[in-house]
Formats: sequence, C-alpha cells, structure tokens
Amino acid sequence: QVQLVESGGGLVQAGDSLRLSCAAAGRTFNNFNMGWFRQAPGKEREFVAGISRSGERTYYGDFVKGRFIISRDNAKNTEFLQMNSLKPEDTAVYYCAAAEGGWSYKYWGQGTQVTVSS
Repeated sequence: QVQLVESGGGLVQAGDSLRLSCAAAGRTFNNFNMGWFRQAPGKEREFVAGISRSGERTYYGDFVKGRFIISRDNAKNTEFLQMNSLKPEDTAVYYCAAAEGGWSYKYWGQGTQVTVSS
C-alpha cells in the first residue's frame, strides 16, 4: 500500500505558474513509476505526465506542449509537477498516481484543485 498526498494547488491567473507536490508514504518510493492526471468538471480523467522510477524517462500528455515539467526526489519520497504558462483550460483537480511493475497506476491521491482565471 502507498499513501499519496498532493499539495500546491490553488487559484491563479492565466500565465502564472504553480508547483504541485505529491508526498508518498508506506512503500519504497523508487519502486514506483509515478504520474500526474487531471479531471475537469464534466470530463474524463486525462494523463498529464509520467516519470520512471529513476527519473530518467518522462512522458507528457499532448496538451502540455512544453509548459509542464515532472520531476521526483527519491530521497524525499516526493514527486513534483511544475506548471508554467497556465491557461483557464488547465483548471481541474490534479491527481498524483503510483504504478508498480509497469505503468498501470494502482495508487491514487485525493487530488488538489487548480483553478486558472482568465
């Protein structure tokens, strides 16, 4: 079992930046590939970014277009999502997720709200 707790969400204006954090506890953090997803009202949950156990490989959803950066600090059991040039359409609840032995995400955080005003 892995417990994931997101933080760093909030209300910002278009063009601003936010840094989300996800603190993990319960299992060895570097055994897990990690990811970020988001869900906007009335929409399905979508993939934002993923990072391999060592941090060497990263993956992004098509909509990111260089605006977001995923990273992790295995010594601190934490992953991050740096979001720049935020747009109103980035408004959503952002979820941290952990995948063990592949990229099937099994563990999820409770989510953190990001609201971008125009």
